Amino acid sequence: MHDKLLRTALFVPAIRPDRLPKALASGADAVIVDLEDSVPRDEKITARRHLSEFALAHPDERFMVRINDGTTVWFDQDLALCRELPNVVAIVLPKAEAARHVHIVSGAGKPLMPVIESARGLRNLDGIAGAAGVWRLSFGILDLMLEFGTRPGTEGAARILDQIRYQILLHSGMNGLPPPLDTVYADFSDLEGLARRIAVARDMGFGGMLCIHPTQVPVVHEAFRPSADELDWARRVVDEAGRSGAQAFRVDGRMVDLPLIERARRLLARGVQ
Repeated sequence: MHDKLLRTALFVPAIRPDRLPKALASGADAVIVDLEDSVPRDEKITARRHLSEFALAHPDERFMVRINDGTTVWFDQDLALCRELPNVVAIVLPKAEAARHVHIVSGAGKPLMPVIESARGLRNLDGIAGAAGVWRLSFGILDLMLEFGTRPGTEGAARILDQIRYQILLHSGMNGLPPPLDTVYADFSDLEGLARRIAVARDMGFGGMLCIHPTQVPVVHEAFRPSADELDWARRVVDEAGRSGAQAFRVDGRMVDLPLIERARRLLARGVQ
């Protein structure tokens, strides 16, 4: 899980076990089985049972699980289930607000992705991102906009979104975490809007996106696929670095040094996915 390229993580409700095979066959890099927002309060136990039964019936399948947050009555049982199922390769902790909840979840021995969804979570990002067991970060813009009183779909909302992205990127970099995942794009019928949104996140430095519908997966993958020109440049950079052993040289009349050599290697790695 740590080394796998993660461009898309597709949510699927645990309360709908019939959708799990479809999600796993969608082509998404990872599937997140959701015990939280998509499951009504009175169906949490049923959702856990569905997840357990599916995992036992499909021992070779691997997926992530979004549990209920640390302030809820379902937290402990969700975490216990994730701990006992070998199918669960990572845990998604929603509404992450304090390092202590992160420490509790990390005790399950699975990689952990905290999702920042509140002002308190943003305030405590340094402690959350630096906690043991944290694998990468993401955030939930809908809860944040509700708390801030931000109007969705406005220029103001776009500015807030970019400020939050910067914080997520900053703390990921400071703590040596892989590129974070961008928040969901709620209108899954608007694939053009999705393409514009993910292009911005990609150019900022995000590694992928949380997805809520299978139709979003190929759009996000295409956004992260290097162009033919980028791959040609990357091959020539890597070839020259290997041939000469130099750490600085010219390609296409422009100086290339160590950061650009590493960028070229990363582009080539993406190109084979």
